[in-house]
Amino acid sequence: MRGMGDNKIMAQPTPHSAQTWDSSRYATNGRFVATLAAAVVDLLNPQPGESILDAGCGDGALTAQLAGSGAILRGVDSSPAMVAAARARGLTIDEAGLTDLTYDSEFDAVFSNAALHWIPAAAQPALLSGIHRALRPGGRFVAEMGGLGNIAAIRTALYAVLANYGLDSEALAASCYPSPLHYRTLLEAAGFEVQSIELIPRPTPLPNGPDGMTQWLETFRNGVLDLIPHTTDRQQALAATVALLKPILQDSLTENWTADYVRLRFHATRAK
Repeated sequence: MRGMGDNKIMAQPTPHSAQTWDSSRYATNGRFVATLAAAVVDLLNPQPGESILDAGCGDGALTAQLAGSGAILRGVDSSPAMVAAARARGLTIDEAGLTDLTYDSEFDAVFSNAALHWIPAAAQPALLSGIHRALRPGGRFVAEMGGLGNIAAIRTALYAVLANYGLDSEALAASCYPSPLHYRTLLEAAGFEVQSIELIPRPTPLPNGPDGMTQWLETFRNGVLDLIPHTTDRQQALAATVALLKPILQDSLTENWTADYVRLRFHATRAK
């Protein structure tokens, strides 16, 4: 690995995240994202016959679960691979970025799980404006996303390692992990009335045993890692990041990993 300071950190904040999605890898290593969504699904409380948009639906696993309530579901996602996987489930899915929604007063509710934090902070107002417009007056917006302090240890380790390669992992990931006050302010500015919003620490066991953190990074930060120019360097950077995290997030007895997730969950309605 190159010594610290050999390269300037050259990456600047980008309008889009560098993250890319592999639907098969996500299904294997990221299924816990949908599995742990019970609380936000309960907050949504989908009803038979109502029209619901799943914003950032991914591979549609949770969309299909919501459709089981009898509600009429439509999903939207920007990843062609995820859209294809969701459509393969027989779901109605649109391919579009969440900052480019064109729906107009079409839905009784908009739902989102683990997707909104992939939209850079500067683009959050456009995101919320589109969701507000998509709802019918009085419609509800129920979501869970990464909140302030989310995966802080993982992000710090990755930032320290990738700095050796002149990469700013935070700028490249372009994620938004806001506080409740910050996001309440954005929601209200977009025309929502906030019923509830809270920050929820949620240490999350990872699948794949001793290989859990490696697979997490390969699934959720692969777009950043892929910017390392040489395969050998990429492998070394991945190993160095895991080594930094091992004393903090790996159980020394079982060798299982727990990610330091913090979620922001809220329920808001479009003002009439």
